Amino acid sequence: MTNSNRRHVVPGKDGGWDIKKPGSTRSSENVPTQGEATKRAKEIVRNAGGGEVTIHRPNGQIRNSDTVKPGNDPFPPRDKK
Repeated sequence: MTNSNRRHVVPGKDGGWDIKKPGSTRSSENVPTQGEATKRAKEIVRNAGGGEVTIHRPNGQIRNSDTVKPGNDPFPPRDKK
């Protein structure tokens, strides 16, 4: 997986929660709650073809991570018979 398919949900500098791509200085989005940020981060990763969302605690420690499967896969695997 590449870094483009990873997002971190971290406390925002000015309040709320930021969705950040690893290595980026700016956040993709800032929302009021951690739940909203987690949901939005998963949408972003799913639309990018799947990847990993890492959720941090208010003190910055990693709380949890979640693997997100691809969303609209243009070439889904064929069913084996």
